[in-house]
Amino acid sequence: MTSLNLYLSFRDSARAAMDLYESVFGGTVTRSTFADFHASEDPAEGEKIMHSALTTDSGMVLMAADTPNSMELTPGSNFSVSLSGDDEAELTGYFEKLSAGGTVVQPLAKAPWGDSFGMLVDPFGVNWLVNIAGPGSSPA
Repeated sequence: MTSLNLYLSFRDSARAAMDLYESVFGGTVTRSTFADFHASEDPAEGEKIMHSALTTDSGMVLMAADTPNSMELTPGSNFSVSLSGDDEAELTGYFEKLSAGGTVVQPLAKAPWGDSFGMLVDPFGVNWLVNIAGPGSSPA
């Protein structure tokens, strides 16, 4: 199964934003920090949220992360569409088709958390994140 979700980006407030959304929509938030995956060489970014997901009892999923200091963040364009699942052929095809005429920001490749992950901007300026669940992972 493949899912399509909204992915919000923040500078340093992903934790607080997801706490708010959890209080509004209910459900459960899961979080991983940059330190959890050794994803930043800047020690000041260790406690920043690398990935969080709010899953509600009704099945809604909202994801968010803090943007590293080295990356630009423009309010109003601080969201991406996230495609995730375990069908490698399907998701790789989406990545290739969406990136045609666009810009690959991060090639689809094995990520520190064991899945395959890539980022792109399509020809219309929309940011996309693609995550293919690795062996033993659950797609989300």
